[in-house]
Amino acid sequence: MLSYPSAVALSSRTLNHLADLIRAERTRRQGRWRRLDAGRQALLTLAHLRNGDPISRLACGFAVSVTTAWRYVREAIDLLAAHADDLNAAMRRIARLAYAILDGTLIPIDRVADQRPYYSGKHKHHGVNVQVIADCKGRLVWASPALPGAAHDLTAARTHGLIDALSCANVMTFADKAYQGAGGSIATPFKRRRHRPRLSRRQKTVNRHHAKIRAVGERAVATLKGWKILTKLRCCPRRATAIIKAILALHHGPTSQNPR
Repeated sequence: MLSYPSAVALSSRTLNHLADLIRAERTRRQGRWRRLDAGRQALLTLAHLRNGDPISRLACGFAVSVTTAWRYVREAIDLLAAHADDLNAAMRRIARLAYAILDGTLIPIDRVADQRPYYSGKHKHHGVNVQVIADCKGRLVWASPALPGAAHDLTAARTHGLIDALSCANVMTFADKAYQGAGGSIATPFKRRRHRPRLSRRQKTVNRHHAKIRAVGERAVATLKGWKILTKLRCCPRRATAIIKAILALHHGPTSQNPR
């Protein structure tokens, strides 16, 4: 098998942050000798998450077995996920925003045996539903745990407690028509219904301004999906939440709070 050098579009600070976490965890466990040191394990994990490189290819590049590479990646992802902010921690930052933008996205997955809960009728393929919160500049603030793709965006937001949390914090939140009826501080565009008069000129103007604000939130979704592992998850869908949490921990870096 041929191998070649490659690059990961991340800073050395991100690599050092993950390597420090791995090194501290190894010291705590006082485990046996490892084939790769903490820095190489961190690089292996980042190449998998950022570039979406499959485990078999990484195993060849790092001169380890596929099983070892899979175990190293899983260990690092679980370690990062444990250091990611939960909703309560994220709300302390969100509460200071001028306003927030809420949007849902579907992360594609391979078909699984129990495929019906993961099939999204809206997107016409299988995936997991993730709720994303962005600030007024489109920066990624938080992403929710993954739910089966058949879940509606409003149902997913309520399941995660997002609607109640944002309303209790009195954070003005802009969302699309999928969140109609959410109430609280969630602002949605006007929606024309059948057998009712068309939208007025004022309502159309409000919808245009609303759409301009929401469009900024697409940057947060793009930031999340900039991690190529999320182009299409080829692992068990139940691993999606840990992967998303790991990406959040890397995105926020050393400022991410430790678990309580």
